Amino acid sequence: MIEYWLTEPLTPEVKGALERLSSMEDIRHVAVMPDVHLSHQFCIGTVVASNSRLYPQAVGGDIGCGMMAIAFDVCAEDLFAQPNRAAVILKAFGRLIPKNRHSTQTLPDHLPCELDPKDLSDERLAKSLLRDGRVQLGTLGRGNHFVELQRDEQDRLWLMLHSGSRAAGQRLSEFHRERCRAGRFGYLWFDADSASGQAYLNDVEWARKYAHLNRWRMLESVAITLEELFQVPCDASTLISCDHNHVEQETHFEERLWVHRKGALRADPGETGVIPGSMGTASFHVTGRGCTRALRSSSHGAGRRMSRSEARRVVGTRQLQQQMGEVIFDHRLSSRLCDEAPASYKDITRVMRAQRELTRIDRRLQPVLSYKGV
Repeated sequence: MIEYWLTEPLTPEVKGALERLSSMEDIRHVAVMPDVHLSHQFCIGTVVASNSRLYPQAVGGDIGCGMMAIAFDVCAEDLFAQPNRAAVILKAFGRLIPKNRHSTQTLPDHLPCELDPKDLSDERLAKSLLRDGRVQLGTLGRGNHFVELQRDEQDRLWLMLHSGSRAAGQRLSEFHRERCRAGRFGYLWFDADSASGQAYLNDVEWARKYAHLNRWRMLESVAITLEELFQVPCDASTLISCDHNHVEQETHFEERLWVHRKGALRADPGETGVIPGSMGTASFHVTGRGCTRALRSSSHGAGRRMSRSEARRVVGTRQLQQQMGEVIFDHRLSSRLCDEAPASYKDITRVMRAQRELTRIDRRLQPVLSYKGV
């Protein structure tokens, strides 16, 4: 069965991909979020529940990708009252939050104890991630990942950041996909009770911890920066943390099912989450409503309206800067950020309207400063 929450009719490509997926043996339920868009065989913005099979493609390579948000005890207008503040903050972010990998000056001495590579399922993975995991822990990544300072309706300053498990998650995903069984339409799967399936689940949890700590390191860098430079403390009680690429066993329809979320937020009753719009548009803090038909899930963002290649063709630097309005960003990167322009994403307001039965909006935020990788 497929349930839909949509802002517009599906394209034939997306509709076909969803129908093929739902016809697979062992698939119990598919919930399609309003930010759905095609990504290879599996659509981003889908939640897939299976009885006994695990589908790594329904999680994706950036295992544990997600969001963090925290408030600061200052009004946004006061922080940016001086004209040079934005340049100082962007420069500090560039120094403390690498976009790809650490330099020798910022490289951590070791991985945290929670990320012991020996906990991984295979010695080859442990050796690889002992080295590569340290090089990227606390780094942002490219594409739609970002660090953003925002203001809420009362002008309180918030931080929101979006990143995942970086190369570590990709390496784990590739390693396990090579060991999958191949099903119809090229879908890859494990039996969840098999040794291979259990190894995959073990490593997914490692990658989720890595992604969480990756975001936490960046959040700490921002908090320390604002405290040291401007005497602006953060409010730890406001922290929101969530991820939107994972698989876990949950109870739905009075059954134990394997729930895969690829670009979808878990939205259990009372569970808080963060749903970003796009570079230059509003974002939302939400609380889940626990909608059964949606597998207690919601969208993870606005979702792409244009592919990256299409956006690069039709959006120029002038259009990007016009769409960004007063949002502060590094204009020197404009030509490389056109595929992240607001016009390349769906209207986040329509997305939130389409999923009113999935989440309750707690807070609407507007971007003030955006720091992105390219």
